[in-house]
Amino acid sequence: MIVQKMEHYTDLILQYSTEYGLKILGAIAIFFIGKWIARKAIFLMGKAMEKAHVDATLISFSSNVVYVALILAIVVAATSNLGVNTSSFIAIFGAAGLGIGLALKDTLANVGAAVLIIFFRPFKVGDSIEVSGVMGTVHAINLFSTTLTTADNRSIIIPNGTLVAGNIINNTGNKERRIDMTFDIDYKNDLKVAKELITHVLEGHPKVLKEPIFTVAVGALAPTSVQLYVRPWVLTEEYWEVRFELIEAIKLEFDKHGISVPFPQMVTHVKQDG
Repeated sequence: MIVQKMEHYTDLILQYSTEYGLKILGAIAIFFIGKWIARKAIFLMGKAMEKAHVDATLISFSSNVVYVALILAIVVAATSNLGVNTSSFIAIFGAAGLGIGLALKDTLANVGAAVLIIFFRPFKVGDSIEVSGVMGTVHAINLFSTTLTTADNRSIIIPNGTLVAGNIINNTGNKERRIDMTFDIDYKNDLKVAKELITHVLEGHPKVLKEPIFTVAVGALAPTSVQLYVRPWVLTEEYWEVRFELIEAIKLEFDKHGISVPFPQMVTHVKQDG
């Protein structure tokens, strides 16, 4: 009798192991093969969009959205292979999603912010922006955050919700950009000569635009100097290169013609008794 019961239980174990073991293996296979196919599909989609000259920002965002949707579909398919009622599973998943959504409302707000960034396009991948007290080039925009690369090659990851909640300065949003420089000269220097020297440098630089016309003007009379405001226009991508070159060239011209840059001085009066 005992032997018969043991044989019965052994048969049941073998039956369930065979039946559900194959289902589990099938579910695992569906998940990993599906994940591999999803990655390949996203890669091919990105390449196709690049060939169609779709904006890099939209490619990055679309790839993230489609990949997440494919992974969810793969999870449902793998679960269905285990014999779980997918309609019930989807209902449970929806209820759970509501609870998770309430708990992760800030995270979901980042997703909504990503949609706003894509459609209103305050910046795109490759733009140089200033936001939340940092400046860098936009490297990637995904569902939850935007990654900036700084000039010294550091990565800054900023939640999308933070981006859209504050002011965004897009340094490369326009084709042309103005360089704002201030040069201090001594009161004893010839003001007209200083302005002529600066004008000569600006006119001789090949990357300073003729239109809009540059400005060289007296901006302020400071306590120890006359301040000259210099405002040339350049192509945005050449901003820093031209700025550095102009500062150096104007300083060399000042030195050559005896235009001095004042520095703070302290005059001490000594009173003698007797």
